[in-house]
Amino acid sequence: MVMPGTPNQSSDRNDSPAQRAFACAFGWLLGLSLLKFGNPAIMDEKVAVPDGAFEWLLASWPLGVGQALLGLVAVLGLFAIRQRTEVPLWLVLAPLPWLGWQFVAATGSADAGVSLTTLRHFLTNVAAFYLGLFCLSPVRGLKWFWAGMASGFVLVLLSGWQQHFGGLEASREFFFEEVYPQMQSEVPEELLKRMSSDRIFATLFYPNTLAGAILLLTPVCVGAVPELFRNGPFSRVPLMLTLILAAGCLVWSGSKGGWLLAVGLSLVTLFRLRFSRRVKMGLMLLLVAAGTAGFLWKYSGYLRGGAQSAAARVDYWKAALKVTATHPVRGTGPGTFGRAYTAIKRPESEMAHLTHNDYLQQASDSGVPGFLLFTGFIGGAMVWVGRRTWRSDHPLQFGVWLGLLGISLQSGAEFGWYIPAISWVWMALLGWLTGVVRNDLDD
Repeated sequence: MVMPGTPNQSSDRNDSPAQRAFACAFGWLLGLSLLKFGNPAIMDEKVAVPDGAFEWLLASWPLGVGQALLGLVAVLGLFAIRQRTEVPLWLVLAPLPWLGWQFVAATGSADAGVSLTTLRHFLTNVAAFYLGLFCLSPVRGLKWFWAGMASGFVLVLLSGWQQHFGGLEASREFFFEEVYPQMQSEVPEELLKRMSSDRIFATLFYPNTLAGAILLLTPVCVGAVPELFRNGPFSRVPLMLTLILAAGCLVWSGSKGGWLLAVGLSLVTLFRLRFSRRVKMGLMLLLVAAGTAGFLWKYSGYLRGGAQSAAARVDYWKAALKVTATHPVRGTGPGTFGRAYTAIKRPESEMAHLTHNDYLQQASDSGVPGFLLFTGFIGGAMVWVGRRTWRSDHPLQFGVWLGLLGISLQSGAEFGWYIPAISWVWMALLGWLTGVVRNDLDD
């Protein structure tokens, strides 16, 4: 049985020109988003419109540009749309009650402007899911889709390596000597912290966002290599290069959670492999020992210093729970945790505009209903596709599910849902996988 997305020349020819054009455009847009839309949506007002070709090439772009491009791709997708009758109706509709509740929560927002920007971002997240589900999953020839997204990811990794080997230091010197003295308004604390650190972040908002992209896309790229190179003799070269680039960026990002999640995802992969149980258990124990030893060696100073970033997150989470208890139905409005946190944070606490937990942010911003609807959508979709993917022999489908598992777990301590570069890819892949995964459990 040939599944959508598998290499098969006769199946590829069944794709319409509109389907092929949409898949290509969508893949390259997602690759572009990794390079240009790596800032949180709620901070879009701080992203200036590039001035001149050089800035358009090197600088981040305002979110409105990406949303306009996604809108054009969506128009193209209308000509490629196909109904996915094998997907249960509850899963097809799952994002809509959550999205509708966000509009309800926005009616009592503590900051209407931020909530409006956040709502536009949420709309594009949901649009990416449906483009993946209804427009991308019926397409069988996805070589150019995977090529576009993978190319963007590889450029992100190369940017990270360039930062580690001198680029970050040069950028820091230029910022503090030329840019910082000219800044008239208050400099965002996040920007100062990022520019003062040796942790790389590539084209994304900050180091942990880079780690999130690595967790999401490395398994996808590993699974897509056979699709792109038809399992040819040279397919191992790009596979190994991608793994080396990703591993280096993950280590140099200094993301503690990213390190631990990478070990966890590797354990899931080993557990699924079909060989001797004794050998499998031995490899898993070796991986745990090596991963733990490496973590303790690299972050021993961080642990001795009291794990300040972890303590800060706990403070944000307690604040989110307190806000939820005070506003249990509608919250304070989409994207407004920063406004609520300012009013209740301790003087010594570090300021944060996002909760560093996508699920608790939903509770704080849109109340208990928003939390339940969002968690139900992400959790329900992951369980539904995960049970079917686990039985699949398709390495790409498993790689996509593994990447989705990584970003879904990291979102318990980060804010990938609010960063278009992450959330658009996340939702597009979740929609695609929902549409192509086999329904063996329902047969």
